[in-house]
Amino acid sequence: MPLDGSGISVVDRRNLLKIFSAAGVAAMGGHMTMQARLSEALPVVLSDDYEDVNTNALELAQAIQQMSTPAPDREAFVRAFQKQTKPILADSNNLKSYLQKMENFENSHHEDVFLTPNQNSLLGSVFRRLDRVQNVVGHGNFNVLSFDDALKMGKRYSSVGEFPKSEKEFVEDLFSKNPRGYGFYGEKVISNLTFKVAEREMRKIPRTGHFLYRGEPEALYKQVRRDLGDKIFLTSGIRSVVKQTHLFLAKTIQSKGNLSRASRSLAPPGHSYHGIGDFDVGKVGFGAKNFTEDFASTDEFKRLVDLGYVDMRYPKHNLLGVRYEPWHIKVVA
Repeated sequence: MPLDGSGISVVDRRNLLKIFSAAGVAAMGGHMTMQARLSEALPVVLSDDYEDVNTNALELAQAIQQMSTPAPDREAFVRAFQKQTKPILADSNNLKSYLQKMENFENSHHEDVFLTPNQNSLLGSVFRRLDRVQNVVGHGNFNVLSFDDALKMGKRYSSVGEFPKSEKEFVEDLFSKNPRGYGFYGEKVISNLTFKVAEREMRKIPRTGHFLYRGEPEALYKQVRRDLGDKIFLTSGIRSVVKQTHLFLAKTIQSKGNLSRASRSLAPPGHSYHGIGDFDVGKVGFGAKNFTEDFASTDEFKRLVDLGYVDMRYPKHNLLGVRYEPWHIKVVA
């Protein structure tokens, strides 16, 4: 399975169906039972109006392994699946390992990539300096603060202290480095480290400490609130590069310098769709569990699904190297 999203995206869904069906028939010696069950059980996987082909292929492979058929037949199906799809899903042998890592995203794995000793020594100092910037400008304003403005805060306030060259280079390197090297396969959506959201393009949402882009994001959030009422609220809106860097560094510290582990929970700086329109919602009174799979068990989430608001950026078993995020509302196509 190509973990970088390449290859599979050029294959249309009809060809995928033929491949998976052929694999099923081959595994069963021409018997059509498994093929029929597969087609019946997974119509959405091959739907023309489902956007993420990569996710669909992965979910289909997962379903193949979990089907309630005798183990020998199931194993034969998987072998046939791998043989039939090898030209397209060249890395399908890594599927099991990949899924295990994503299911255990908070653990370290032997393929994980860590900061170098020199980078590790800067990790804490950069995080603490950004923390001091946040103390000066306030949590809400920090969400939309640009990197240039953060540097100015360092020069202006002795309580922050000027960013030394080594710390600026650390941030620049983290922003410019391709995160595929440590397991994150999402797009880079902000290409400029000094990107700044214009004030006229955003609006602060009362009693949340967060901002949303005017236009579709703000309108969508207002509609969600109209339909679900005050039991749902905004837990994260616009995140500038500085805000995302601060969050990512905090997770990297918690992960003891493990970049791979950090990126399974948080998009690296420049790769978060929060920077260009997406936002998170949660249930009032649910606390930190709003950022866990527990949110998917709430009535509020089920209503979001029923009303058609949920178009997930990071669904279950996605191929982007990111854990499942049921709270993340996808706005940007």
